[in-house]
Amino acid sequence: MEKENKVEFKVSGKYALFTDPLTKLGGEKCSYHIPTYEALKGVLSSVYWKPTIIWIIDKMRVMKRIRTQTRSAKPIDYSGGNSLAIYTYLSDVEYQVQAHFEWNEHREDMKEDRNENKHFFVAKRMIERGGRRDVFLGARECQGYVEPCKFGEAEGEYDDYGELSFDLMFHGFDYPDELGKNEFQARFWRPKMVNGKVDFIRPEECSIGKVVRNMNANRPESNGLEEDGILEGYEGVVK
Repeated sequence: MEKENKVEFKVSGKYALFTDPLTKLGGEKCSYHIPTYEALKGVLSSVYWKPTIIWIIDKMRVMKRIRTQTRSAKPIDYSGGNSLAIYTYLSDVEYQVQAHFEWNEHREDMKEDRNENKHFFVAKRMIERGGRRDVFLGARECQGYVEPCKFGEAEGEYDDYGELSFDLMFHGFDYPDELGKNEFQARFWRPKMVNGKVDFIRPEECSIGKVVRNMNANRPESNGLEEDGILEGYEGVVK
């Protein structure tokens, strides 16, 4: 019997800005043509997240044609005031995403919360609600909207496009509480899109990485779902 830890959803927005966070601290920014693993993990974490689980992004479909649009911005200058910069965004984006969750084995203090049925149904409910927190597509000015879907259904712009390979691209971050080491790391990979679909490799399969800095895990308190008000009116979860 297949475990009930797989979720599917659609995320869309007017703009998106998927960049390498290590190089976007200042100056002009230009989006990757496809979402990063970390950006999609961030979307799902905004929909539903608990320290008990780690979201794993399995695959993604590009549903609309890849378009870019430049916009002027006035970011804050580190020396004071504002500077003028040009940002290149993706415009009118829509993606289908399939993901699943796994237990955070480095959080033994959350062992009693490892109830697959509970987390699956709460995550599914939060997807139907559009998420618990605001969803952003790579940057705060790029609002995203989440809704349920069946992965693979509906026609996409690149269904018969063939293979499209990308150069070295940011994959995601390894955080101390997920890595089991007091390090904050960045991962990179070379993705390819086949007929509009990108199959993400797992974080541990990324062979290119960089230690950003040493960092100790800041473990949040294990607040119950009841305290969040998330189980109110839901009888399918065993408390």
